[in-house]
Amino acid sequence: MSTLPRGTTVRRDAGIYGYERALRRAGLAPVAGVDEAGRGACAGPLVAAAAILAEGRAGQVPGLADSKLLTARARERCYEQVVRRAAAWSVVVVGHEECDRLGMHVANVEALRRSIALLDERPAYVLTDGFPVDGLGVPGLAMWKGDRVAACISAASVIAKVTRDRLMVELHEEWPAYDFATHKGYVTPEHTAALAVHGPCPVHRRRFVNVRRAAGLPETPETISLEAQLQLDLDTRHREALEETT
Repeated sequence: MSTLPRGTTVRRDAGIYGYERALRRAGLAPVAGVDEAGRGACAGPLVAAAAILAEGRAGQVPGLADSKLLTARARERCYEQVVRRAAAWSVVVVGHEECDRLGMHVANVEALRRSIALLDERPAYVLTDGFPVDGLGVPGLAMWKGDRVAACISAASVIAKVTRDRLMVELHEEWPAYDFATHKGYVTPEHTAALAVHGPCPVHRRRFVNVRRAAGLPETPETISLEAQLQLDLDTRHREALEETT
């Protein structure tokens, strides 16, 4: 579904909680938001999360916004509030090997489906960020930049991003030469330089062309080009280069 249910309207000044309020008025509650982190990275896992926020003031999270627009410290604070105030939430981690086996689009869609299925409360409606996700078993709406305009998607974005960042910091301890703690596995000049010197480590995704080149592997029809890599998560790559790391 790409439009709101008939008769459902959201005022322009309704704020980040406006879509959920409108859907509840239409009898479509609870409303879940779903989002992912790490789709455009060439190393580490893909992480998807889903969240249903409590109704009313109890579900309003101070400082909630798209996780990519928050500093690392603000995201951590927001994460604690989200998991405390959510009526239900879930997180799914898809390892680099499964990402390579399935391909990034299939892995992403599967992770989003799993995160909805793992919620303790079955949603009546699902809001997704950017593109529709079939096979959820309930109606939904794909929203352009949904993590900026719908609170439940923003909440899911924060859960996914914080979870993945923590995992990348752990991988940094195991593979410090790549500085995963800073760039989180995305394609940056520093990451590219480390790949050129050290070659890929076991957690790099072999479908990505820069990783295959660093490993001396031939490109295949399934290889993701550098242009496609950058397109996967261009906004994330730019913002994280500017983001605070403490």
